[in-house]
Amino acid sequence: MLKPHPSLAGLALAILMAAGISPAWADRDREPDFRRPNPSAQPDRRHEQDRRDYGRGELDSRYFHNRYYPPRGMTVDSIPHNHVVVPYRDTRYYFHGGVWYRPSGPRFVVVAPPIGLSISLLPPYYTTLWVGGAPYYYADGVYYAWRPADRSYVVVDPPRDADVVALPPEPEQLFIYPRQGQNEQQQAKDRYECHRWAVDQTDFDPTQAGGGVPPSETAGKRADYQRATKACLEARGYSAR
Repeated sequence: MLKPHPSLAGLALAILMAAGISPAWADRDREPDFRRPNPSAQPDRRHEQDRRDYGRGELDSRYFHNRYYPPRGMTVDSIPHNHVVVPYRDTRYYFHGGVWYRPSGPRFVVVAPPIGLSISLLPPYYTTLWVGGAPYYYADGVYYAWRPADRSYVVVDPPRDADVVALPPEPEQLFIYPRQGQNEQQQAKDRYECHRWAVDQTDFDPTQAGGGVPPSETAGKRADYQRATKACLEARGYSAR
């Protein structure tokens, strides 16, 4: 990619900033904000847009997921052009934005993917769950597990609710960036282990009602938990702030 000449870049940046415009190349040296679009965030305008796009969009609030998806059985005339085609047992499934489609005559119907189907990528928004110390990935009622042998994610049976640990939304305004290039699986593992360590250090567990402490201690213990989580992530090679 061609870079602006240093002397011209400064002049151009000054002119653009004066006009209230921030050029794309002006931010290239900033530390990127790694945090994925937060699947645990409360529904916002982006979620409302999902609902409008899907017509009868339904909110999936399980495990703090809070995303809108089209209802199963809904038929559409066409699907987004940048979808992924996933053949499975003589049937072609189509995947886009966490939603699965199957042909139905000249149209497409929203379906649940079959157990055992594998795909190389996760939905753009997902919630990481922990079941018996292993990560699962959840979106729109579908559970995915990483299969290292094939380097793909496989659709699996739903785990028992009693076995699931769903981490709460990240502390407000806590942004993390993997300084050592940790991949998504390593990030999920580190976050879970830092969560467990912070719980052990503070006796505050945000996955429990009220953090598992008396109401009079909730605010202070929550702050202690957040500081412990941040310290643990930083010790593992993340920038957390």
